[in-house]
Amino acid sequence: LKRIIKSMWTAAGTMALSAIPAFAQKEIDLKPTGQFTELGKLEFADIVSKLIRFALIIAAVVFFFMLLIGGIKWIMSGGDKGKTEEARNQITAALVGLVIVFSAWAIAQLTKALFGIDILNLKFS
Repeated sequence: LKRIIKSMWTAAGTMALSAIPAFAQKEIDLKPTGQFTELGKLEFADIVSKLIRFALIIAAVVFFFMLLIGGIKWIMSGGDKGKTEEARNQITAALVGLVIVFSAWAIAQLTKALFGIDILNLKFS
């Protein structure tokens, strides 16, 4: 058994110390700088509209999970009046938050339909 372990360590050491060819001279197709992404065309309006969209999505997800946790608290309250009231308040707050988020989205869509201003996809000329 010692002989097998010794030969395994010897083989592992030999492999670790053996030379692996480095392709340092290999040709690489390099592009001029600035050709990889569209970062040069990034505008302030794009950043703002993406942040607004991101905030709406995050807020909706947070309020949905608050609603879910409030429902679980209500189920787990076991008839305790204080815990039931706390769960009901959390559910109410989550529903109000969801209504506010979806109202903000609806207002953005309404301004797009009525005035042609797409808040969620701003473009300044």
